[in-house]
Amino acid sequence: MIQKVNDLRRSFLEFFESKGHLALPSFPLVPQNDNSLLLINAGMAPLKPYFTGQEIPPRRRVCTCQKCIRTGDIDNVGKTARHLTFFEMLGNFSFGDYFKKEAIHWTWEYLTETLGLSPDRLYPSIYGEDEEAFAIWHDEIGIDADRITRFYRDPETGECDNFWEHGAGPCGPCSEVYYDRGEKYGCGKPTCGVGCDCDRYMEVWNDVFTQFDGDGKGNYTELEQKNIDTGMGLERLAVVMQEVDSVFDIDTMKAIRDAICRMANKTYEAGQN
Repeated sequence: MIQKVNDLRRSFLEFFESKGHLALPSFPLVPQNDNSLLLINAGMAPLKPYFTGQEIPPRRRVCTCQKCIRTGDIDNVGKTARHLTFFEMLGNFSFGDYFKKEAIHWTWEYLTETLGLSPDRLYPSIYGEDEEAFAIWHDEIGIDADRITRFYRDPETGECDNFWEHGAGPCGPCSEVYYDRGEKYGCGKPTCGVGCDCDRYMEVWNDVFTQFDGDGKGNYTELEQKNIDTGMGLERLAVVMQEVDSVFDIDTMKAIRDAICRMANKTYEAGQN
């Protein structure tokens, strides 16, 4: 089974190369010709000119493993099993080529066939009003309706985790896949389930279906060129594949941690109570 971080990175890129994608190297952490970001915070960020049509992509199907920094997550680092400020994001992208059907089928194929994850422990989520995505998951992939979680907009704020938008411009619904790590990682609350803040159901995959042009005021028109923007945290995936407690226990992180412990002549977690 593919478990180590370097092997997972390689397998993801090779999988999407087999689907006609061009594998691009990670772009610099400092954005090039983009003043809207201080640092690259997502796999799609360096590719924005291709999504907007400013530049012609080298191929309409692209995949990357992009180094990212998210300072907004710093308050959660060390408190959850899944948050990091610096991480790598695996992504497959379509610029006006394939759309929801292919993206969802390849998501499922990679997770269940290439990686061998149990389908019974994988739970898709969709934007509440995205019946097209629901039909693909339910009718084509064969997921029971009660295992597909719908997330709706907050009636007060209008925000929704499963609808990606940032002001005016291209936007669209999302479909995530969560992995059930088991009760021991749960919060124990009766309401614990997909979308809970605890570490039982870990989001490992997010397909963004960029199909609308939003005016920033809640009005949307269909884009002529629909795109796919997929993101999957490499370190989170490694937690699932290696069956460890947190991102700090995966093989690459543990190697660094062990070296620091040797230099400091300390034993990790010794005397923590």
